Amino acid sequence: MKLPLAILSLLAFLPLAARAESLPGTQPLPPDPDFSATMVAGIDKMALRLIEQSTPLRKPTREKLKASLGMIDQRMPVKALELVGDLTSPALLHETEHCRVFRVRWPVFDGVHGEGICIQPKGKPHARLVLLPDADDAPEKLVDSRLLTAGCEVVVLALVTRGTRFSIADRLGIRTNVPHREWIYRQSFQLGRHLIGYEVQKALAVIDWFKAQPEQVPVIVAGRGEGGMLALYAGALDERIDGVFSAGYFAPREGVWQEPLDRNVFGLLRDLGDAEIASLVAPRPLVLQHADYPEHTVSVNDGNGQRTIAAPGRLTAPKRSAFDAEVARAKALAPQGRVLALGADGSEESVVRHLLTTPVAERVLGSLRTKISTPSLAVDDTREERNVRELGQFTQRLIVACEAERHMSFWNKLPLQPLAAFEAHTAKERDRFWNEVIGRLPDPNVPLNARSRFVRETEKVTIHEVTLDVWKEVFAWGWLCLPKDLKPGERRPVVVCQHGLEGLPEDTINADRSSPAWGYYKSFALRLAEEGFITFAPHNPYRGQDAFRTLQRKLNPLGLTLYSVVNGQHQRILEWLNAQPFTQPDKIAFYGLSYGGKSAMRIPAVLTDYCLSICSGDFDEWVRYCVSTELPIPGYMHAGEYEIWEWNLARTFNYGEMTALIAPRPFMVERGHDDGCGTDEMVNYEYAKVRRLYAKLGLGDRTTIEHFDGPHTIHGVGSFEFLRRQLSLKKPFNDTSRGSGIK
Repeated sequence: MKLPLAILSLLAFLPLAARAESLPGTQPLPPDPDFSATMVAGIDKMALRLIEQSTPLRKPTREKLKASLGMIDQRMPVKALELVGDLTSPALLHETEHCRVFRVRWPVFDGVHGEGICIQPKGKPHARLVLLPDADDAPEKLVDSRLLTAGCEVVVLALVTRGTRFSIADRLGIRTNVPHREWIYRQSFQLGRHLIGYEVQKALAVIDWFKAQPEQVPVIVAGRGEGGMLALYAGALDERIDGVFSAGYFAPREGVWQEPLDRNVFGLLRDLGDAEIASLVAPRPLVLQHADYPEHTVSVNDGNGQRTIAAPGRLTAPKRSAFDAEVARAKALAPQGRVLALGADGSEESVVRHLLTTPVAERVLGSLRTKISTPSLAVDDTREERNVRELGQFTQRLIVACEAERHMSFWNKLPLQPLAAFEAHTAKERDRFWNEVIGRLPDPNVPLNARSRFVRETEKVTIHEVTLDVWKEVFAWGWLCLPKDLKPGERRPVVVCQHGLEGLPEDTINADRSSPAWGYYKSFALRLAEEGFITFAPHNPYRGQDAFRTLQRKLNPLGLTLYSVVNGQHQRILEWLNAQPFTQPDKIAFYGLSYGGKSAMRIPAVLTDYCLSICSGDFDEWVRYCVSTELPIPGYMHAGEYEIWEWNLARTFNYGEMTALIAPRPFMVERGHDDGCGTDEMVNYEYAKVRRLYAKLGLGDRTTIEHFDGPHTIHGVGSFEFLRRQLSLKKPFNDTSRGSGIK
């Protein structure tokens, strides 16, 4: 027997009030003991697949490599190599009948020098050599009879070491176990610079000096370990270099996410593996040696009272077969190249003959036959601190320079009237933010496959768990709260309630006052549902510590970030919510705490279907909080969230600029006076830009900031009023801050 249409319509809405297992239009959802871990594992598989698929798509250029390394600062002219010494430690370290050895330095940037030693032959040099040791090798230890008798002018550059002595915040008295190389990486990455770029610039400054000499002879760059990486990069970037020798580095780079954090280069694998970089050296000679790979594991253990926050990573030698395969790729990419691949037993003579023309090679080899004893040179034990502090101080000054750059490139070009001109301009900026900073993946491309199951209910709310497919092996997941008084055919505003770091959707619903979840979230998703809103608490995959942090490490070399994935998940969430018969598609709001507050800045900035955004416990002078070493409180330089930095963000979009991408939609900040994520002064400094923007747009009533006397938590007072006012919820407001019991 056919049922009347009215009865069918009523049955369709019974799950909203009754304990049906699945929502209308969804398939049953089998329980999963850990949806969060399953989600992270699926994203991990996608990231590894994207890395594998990147190889045939790469199109290497010098400009791309230079941009990836953040080599945007103009080098200072090198008029001379300056001697470094005093009465107790003179600059002249050693002298023979053939040469003299000096401690030297040379200018690179304002306040930044390259340092090392110079071997200066007493006769006309046969060639000039920049020698780049591994990070933990002192230049003095590399001086042997071969360098002293080769008849070449040699500059051995000191690199930033892997030690931790100077990874400290002097003003705060904080000592960390972060290696020096990671310490500089942490400061520079968000400013669009990189330690690797800094050190390549130090080497190229020597090339500048070499090329300014009246007697022009061949210039070679050679390196081992970390120096082998820099030699390869320098040779690829600078065609003035006549030949390159790289030992202990060359390998397939698809596993770079397992290496120390300072090797994380945004967008590298999108365009450049080691073979592609080697191809840029062609047609000049290149020697690659499978030998002298540093074996190193970053210590993540506490020691001597240090704050234990270093990112995990290790260096190890690749198998010879992997090395040979990458060499073969390099030769295929540049058939005109002159690549010589050697094992550990490669002869010095073959290297010299490959890198230098025959007459020069014969002169160098002839000089090498005059052997002398290898000296023991005293290591400069003050140089390590100078290397770290000079780069740190230079980078810290860039924080101010980057703000000025944003002002010029963003705010000065922003039309404020008419509103249509503002929106047209910010639409282009929104694309730039998504494509160049966040990193954009293709739109979700698999069937939605919505599945749901009943979870539990309160006196006023029914709670369902929902999953939606996004890409192969990647899904969105969250908890939906439906008010029981929702009538058939009625549509209501939706608030998407986003948890923070290591959180779960249920944490935003937990009304148990004794639970840790209540301390942070105050059951805000459930309370809003009891007030009459529909709420959806999605899971963002920043849970599982290293399990999710390595996702960022895998995505960054592809020019992507964790939010590249999260934005796709929210595209799918919005698609599903927009299609539900109980939602108002033009009134879907976003409200997040902590990492959810980070989401409140980044997701609505690109997804305009969110009609407003509330950032709780995260709005800040974000750039400074991430990279400053001298804040009055510890920031991310002193924290364990090693995935937090976003490439080039300081030069493009701080939180003020992100808010401009959300405008003219309503925007609110919720800030506790005792919230350790920033200070009131820093928050208000950045929010002043937001207040001014909305006032200039004539929309001052669409933004507010609520300060409350409390810690890092949802306050849920002014924000609830803001939601009711901006979403025009036609329901009396009742304070349910005491929470409700869950059945």
